[in-house]
Amino acid sequence: MAAFGTVFMPEMALARFDGQGWSNPEIVSSDSLTLHPGAHVLHYSSTCFEGLKAFRHADGSVNIFRIDRNIARLAQSSELLALPSVDTAMLQQMIIDVVRRFASDVPEPPGSMYIRPTHIGTEAAIGKAAAPTVESLLYVLLSPVGDYFAGGDKTLRLLLEENGARCAAHMGMVKSGGNYASALQPIMKARASVQADQVLFCPGGDVQETGAANFLLIDGNEIITKALDTSFLHGVTRDSILTLARDMGMTVSERELTVSELLERSARSGAEAALSGTAAVLAPVGTLIHNGQEHQVGDGKVGPKTLQLRQALNDIQWGRAADTHGWLTRV
Repeated sequence: MAAFGTVFMPEMALARFDGQGWSNPEIVSSDSLTLHPGAHVLHYSSTCFEGLKAFRHADGSVNIFRIDRNIARLAQSSELLALPSVDTAMLQQMIIDVVRRFASDVPEPPGSMYIRPTHIGTEAAIGKAAAPTVESLLYVLLSPVGDYFAGGDKTLRLLLEENGARCAAHMGMVKSGGNYASALQPIMKARASVQADQVLFCPGGDVQETGAANFLLIDGNEIITKALDTSFLHGVTRDSILTLARDMGMTVSERELTVSELLERSARSGAEAALSGTAAVLAPVGTLIHNGQEHQVGDGKVGPKTLQLRQALNDIQWGRAADTHGWLTRV
């Protein structure tokens, strides 16, 4: 099986902003883009993107999960990066049209069609280090993906990093490529030094997120996760999991979580921790590494609440449970 996100559909949806308005979207080849070497995005990182999925149901229909939330977040990211304003209705139609075009290629569960809307600044102006691009490009790529846990459901090892942040505090809620790039060196060093799978950024002892996912601590019937602010990404999967947890009668605490409290609670019998994101939904965490010491989360194994919550969300996505929150858009 090819690595996640390395196989693409041959065409994508695309629209351009010329400084005055958006062009009519079109379906074009997805093998290349033409950009001026002076394009704003290449020099000043005027770029943001989204990740969402379409799922095939047993009746043959194809359904996109929470398209409205992902479009709203892309529009928000674009605004915070001073990119041209996104026409949200146009983008929704672009996504639906390109998914519909390749509906027959949407894999059966547990696979799905990963959808990557991307917005980049294209104005050729290298003198605009302190000014926004007036031109941009919006496109939607599709990538069929398989079962994230095909190799087995193993628990992850996280290195707690208290001295560094994933990105600038005011940029955390922007889904921009620069935020991921800034986390790469710490992640690579953590993998080499302590065989960690990811870094959990906890600047000043404040537990935030890893390089590519939100963090959840499950202590008995309570889920604890950082309250939303500008410093970290407002995950759509995070929001969905917390909603389902409330539906199940769990207590959801969105508040500050310190490293000391995390280590104390995670050592309790039955404690669980997980990372939430589009690719894995919920990936279990078994070990926290702090100041050279390894701390086991609960019994170090995949926890029942993590599996229950993941299954509940998967069942809605795959059409096996009622979509009581109106999260699915049929194409």
